[in-house]
Parts: sequence; structure tokens; C-alpha cells
Amino acid sequence: MELEELKNKKILVVGAGVEGSAALKYLKKHLPDSVIDVVDQKDGSTYLYKQKEYDLAIKSPGVKAELLTIPYTTATNIFLANAKGKVIGITGTKGKSTTTSLIFEMLKKQGLNVYLGGNIGQSPLDFLDTLSDQSWTVLEMSSYQLQDVKKSPHIAVLLMIVPEHLDYHQSLEKYVNAKRNILRFQTSKDFVILNRDYPATNESDILTPGEIFHVSRERETAGDGSFVRDGKVWLKIAGGEAEVIDTKDVLLPGKHNLENACAAVIAATLAGVSILNIQHVLKTFKGLEHRLEFVAEIGGIRFFNDSLATLPQATISALEALKETETLIAGGFDRGLDYKDLAKVIVQSGIKTLILFPTTGERIWKEICEETDNPPEKFDVTSMEQAVGIASAETTPGKICLMSPASASFNLFKNYKDRGEQFKKEVESLKN
Repeated sequence: MELEELKNKKILVVGAGVEGSAALKYLKKHLPDSVIDVVDQKDGSTYLYKQKEYDLAIKSPGVKAELLTIPYTTATNIFLANAKGKVIGITGTKGKSTTTSLIFEMLKKQGLNVYLGGNIGQSPLDFLDTLSDQSWTVLEMSSYQLQDVKKSPHIAVLLMIVPEHLDYHQSLEKYVNAKRNILRFQTSKDFVILNRDYPATNESDILTPGEIFHVSRERETAGDGSFVRDGKVWLKIAGGEAEVIDTKDVLLPGKHNLENACAAVIAATLAGVSILNIQHVLKTFKGLEHRLEFVAEIGGIRFFNDSLATLPQATISALEALKETETLIAGGFDRGLDYKDLAKVIVQSGIKTLILFPTTGERIWKEICEETDNPPEKFDVTSMEQAVGIASAETTPGKICLMSPASASFNLFKNYKDRGEQFKKEVESLKN
């Protein structure tokens, strides 16, 4: 929704989090004569009872649309309608933050005028006024932000899609449809990057008139794209093929990160970044905090923080990346996800010690016991202090203790960051 359309309207900002606060600040600056108020669910169950007194709501991510009885838009829509320059949008169930950060670093290394925002932290409304026609915005986009969009980014990156947030979206179909909005409103002048290794992503090509590029770490792409072959990352574009980097030189650990690297290679190339600058970032980018983050080596035990792993698939990827894991700390808030595949991988990985938080810890343990008659030694805990203390005592020097919960954090921690920070704090305390 363009700024002009918001003039002379009485506006209610619904949600006082990062996006709501940024929307309030932006609108008050540009519409000084308008009535603009903010409400939040923390105000109580009746926080929306006066909404009919307003012409329009600005809905924050996670607020269910059915709660609103008046027309609404979102901060993401306001940004996309008013932004100068070009936008690269990235979504997927896992890998969003890593891929977004890689693309941002590559464009920055090239010397482009580039901004980073969206689900990764800062609302893009905070820097909307500073954009020029030469600017690039790299935007991490969640399913919550995408479910209401009316415009797609110039370059849309759609990574792996597996079930998540079904408690909010109510069905896998609705979740996938929300993700697909990232490319649904493109034109023939736009580009889309699809991970062909996941059916829900690969089959999204029919929804866009944009030019399509494919990503794969399992096979060579038929058309233009980026893929892994013979231990190297390749770029295939405009009829030519170029070797980008040897996979062993990519600093990010784990095969799953090669998918993210391939997606970043294409997006950066389309934005005009040289292969030399792409190589530099892939060789030096260490990754995100709370995602396969090395914390410390104490008593010969290497501790890794993977608190961002809120899905079974993310923990499976972590175990595949860190083959020397002997102790796994897992479990958390139950969102009804399936832990059968994770249990198989835990058994196959030869994990010796399993430290489990409620409530999914019980479900993970049940699946493991159905998988094997010789399960790992199990410890049930309710605090990070307990978990790290047991891990320190039970892990063999030379091996890895991995905290990768495969679950959300909300029952015992504020969020995944709080969980990760507590893990790092307790690991550091082992030094004393």
C-alpha cells in the first residue's frame, strides 16, 4: 500500500513488537496529521474491541487476520509498495537467515548500496527513507510476513519447505501457499531461485512468470542455476558454466549449507557480484549465532550451540554436519511435529548420551525406543545448568556436545536466543 493511500485515514497498528513499532514510527513521521494508535495483545483480551473506530489496521506478523473486522495492510506491504531500488526476498522453512546473510555480505563485498532487514531483525521501514534507485534490500521473509503480501521481490529465493508453524497456519497447504506468495506477484522481468531438491519448492515454478533458476546439492540442474558436482559448487547461467568454489573451502559446516551457498551464488550473480567476491564471502563467512555455533572446547569436549534448530530436520542436518557428536541436548515446546526421522538419525549417529527437555523430550525418547532395543543413556532435565553439567560429565574428551533442540523454546525459555545464550553461559561457567 503506497503512502498516498494511507493519507487521511485513522490507523490502528496491531502489535507493538519490532514491526509494529517500526510501522508506528514511520507513519507518524510521514502522516503527522493522521490519527495513529497502537494496541497489543499484552493489553488484554479486549485489545481489539475499538477497532471499528478506525479506517485501517496495520497487522503485525503472527496476528491472525480473522481477528480483524476492518481492512488491513502490513509493514511488509508498505515497504514493498514504497521501496526504491531492488529487493531480494528470501524464504524457506530453514536456511533463511544464513542465505539472507550470505547474499547481504556478497553484495556488500561488491561495494553495492545494500541494506539488510525483515525477519532477521530490523524492520525495513527503519531504513526505507534512505533508499535510492541504486539500493538493494536483502529481506528475510517469514510465512507470517508473506501470507498477506500483494507484491513480490524482484529476486525471490525459495529454499527448502518442510512442515512448520502448522499450529498457526492450520494446514501444510496454507503454510506452503503463504511461502509461495514470495513469487506469486512477480512479472516477466523478475527472477526466482528454487531449491529443486524439495518437491513443494520445486513445484512452485508454475506460479511465476519470472525467469527461473534452480539450486541443488544432489544433482546438476537442467537449466540455469547453481549446483554441487564432484566436490565443487558450479554456476550455470546464460549458456555458460563456471566453477565457483571447492566445497571444502566453504567455511560454513554441513551439507545443508551448500544449498544455501548455491542460492546465494545465483542471487549475488544476478545482482552483479563477481565470482571473486562471492568466493571471498563463502571462504570467510562463519555463520549465524545460535546456528551450529562453536562455543568453546573445555576438557577436550567441543560444545556447539544450535538453538536455532527448532525443527527435527534442522537437528538432523546438524548431526550430519557434526559427525563426532556424542552428546545431544534436545527437546522443548511441543508443536505436534513428527520425530520419527530424527530418532532414526540419532540411533544411526551413535549418540551415547541424550539430555532431554520437556515436553518433546518424551516424544523423541519414545520414538528412539521404538527404533532400537539399545538406546543411548537418557537424562531428563528442566534447566540449562543441569543439561550442561551432565554433558560435561558424560561426554568423552575429543568428542562433541551438541545443543540442537529440534523444538521451539517457549515452555522454558523466552525464545531461541535466550536458550542459546543460557547454553553459552553455562558452558563458559565450566571454565571456572
